Amino acid sequence: MNAILRQSAALDRLAIGLSGLCLVHCMATAVLVATLASAGGLLGAEVVHEAGLGIAMLLGALSLGRGVRAHGYMMPSAVGGLGLGVMGGALTLPHDGSELVATMVGVGLLALGHRLNAMAND
Repeated sequence: MNAILRQSAALDRLAIGLSGLCLVHCMATAVLVATLASAGGLLGAEVVHEAGLGIAMLLGALSLGRGVRAHGYMMPSAVGGLGLGVMGGALTLPHDGSELVATMVGVGLLALGHRLNAMAND
């Protein structure tokens, strides 16, 4: 059981780090789109967002799901799932700034879910 808690905590730390990278990506894309249209187009490509969401969903399912099994609390998984849902919904929004805001809110909720999961494991 202790090994499961350590693995879950490691996945949560990895997921929090990736959430931070996602946030940096979103902010860098906004800056690059405003200054360099060609580089911003590459970072703003749909495939980058879809792949990032896929990775977030996989890590979320693994670490948050393991956390529920290990400590039994559903709140971290619910908060993280809400964040993933907001991130997924952001893909449907127009590229007028609302997508960026929704994605950043979703990333923040997902990171909070992972943090709550890590705290419940302690």
